[in-house]
Amino acid sequence: MKTLAVDIGGSGVKALVLNETGEPQNKRSRVDTPQPATPEKIVGAIAELASAQAFDRVSVGFPGVVRQGIIDTAVNLDTSWVGFDLEKTLTEKLGKPTRVANDADIQGLGAVSGKGVELVITLGTGFGSALFVDGKLVPNLEMGHHPFRKDQTYEEQLGRTALESIGKKRWNRRLEKAIATLEHLFNYERLYIGGGEARQVTLNLPANVAIVENIMGLLGGIALWRD
Repeated sequence: MKTLAVDIGGSGVKALVLNETGEPQNKRSRVDTPQPATPEKIVGAIAELASAQAFDRVSVGFPGVVRQGIIDTAVNLDTSWVGFDLEKTLTEKLGKPTRVANDADIQGLGAVSGKGVELVITLGTGFGSALFVDGKLVPNLEMGHHPFRKDQTYEEQLGRTALESIGKKRWNRRLEKAIATLEHLFNYERLYIGGGEARQVTLNLPANVAIVENIMGLLGGIALWRD
């Protein structure tokens, strides 16, 4: 049973075929996120990536709240996503059963140990988050849009726009403050930092904080099919 794992991001749409144990079966493929990033254009991009692959089912990570395959929020894409049934559309378009979940949730499924309270944050176009308790996901945690400091949210302070505006050094200082705040808030056993901008982290991280490879956003896709 092969799974086509897809990660929809603000700058790129990526895909990878996994076997039943979650091992990659090919090299990751990628196309730039089309602009405007409407459902029609994104679905077309996924179909393009899928056309050269052999697979039995599809897992998709989406940057927003997803409820039963239907998009509830899409802050960094296009407002036309709200209410769009991505799961049903891709099942019909690709002719394969499809499951869709928040991208940070999927990255977390690929990273967590399953022991205690574990928090995942993703640093990219925006700021994603996922919380797990003994390996079980607490759904729809959109922490990126919560107030962080100076009347701004985590996403406003730590998203890609902020990084480009203030530079890596100041951005890392902000991230250090965010990590301290989150540890006091969640009292987690582990914090995992992923996403495309995780490579910009230069901090001396606490012992219970780890950088995870961005590919976890694809490898976690196999977990959507676990009973």
